[in-house]
Amino acid sequence: MASLKHTGALALLAALGGCATISESNQQVLMVRTIQDNREIGGAGCVLTNDAGRWFVTSPGHVTVQKSAGNLWVDCRKNGASVGQDVVASKANTSAVVGNAVLTAGLGYLLDKRTGAGFDYPETLTVMMRRIGRSADQEPLEESGANVVY
Repeated sequence: MASLKHTGALALLAALGGCATISESNQQVLMVRTIQDNREIGGAGCVLTNDAGRWFVTSPGHVTVQKSAGNLWVDCRKNGASVGQDVVASKANTSAVVGNAVLTAGLGYLLDKRTGAGFDYPETLTVMMRRIGRSADQEPLEESGANVVY
C-alpha cells in the first residue's frame, strides 16, 4: 500500500513537470515607455494593476510585476498635463501550454492560470500620452467691451 502511495505521488510530480507553476517564475520584468506627439517622454508616473497587485514605475523604466492570466491596466500621468492609459492582455506561454496538454491533461494549465506562472505580458509596454487641460482652440475669447444682458 505504501509503495502505491509513493508511485502515485511520483506520477503526480512527473505530470506536474509540464506545469509552469513549478518550472517558471510567477514574476515578470516589464519595460514601460511613454510617447507623446510622436516622441518618447520621460518622467511620467505609471501605475500598473492586475488581479495580483499594483506596481509603480517612472517612465522610461523597468518594473517587476506578478504574472496573471488577467489583463494588466496601465495608467500614466505627467505633471498634471499629460495622461495615458492602456490595457494589456496576458498570453499563455506556448511551451507551458504544450507541456500541460501533454503531461497533465489540463490540470497544470488550471494551476498555472490560477498562479499566472504560465502567462506572459509583452516585455515592453508603450503608453500613448495625450495633453489634458485647455488647448489653443479653447482659450477664452478677448472681451469686446460689449455688455450682454440676460
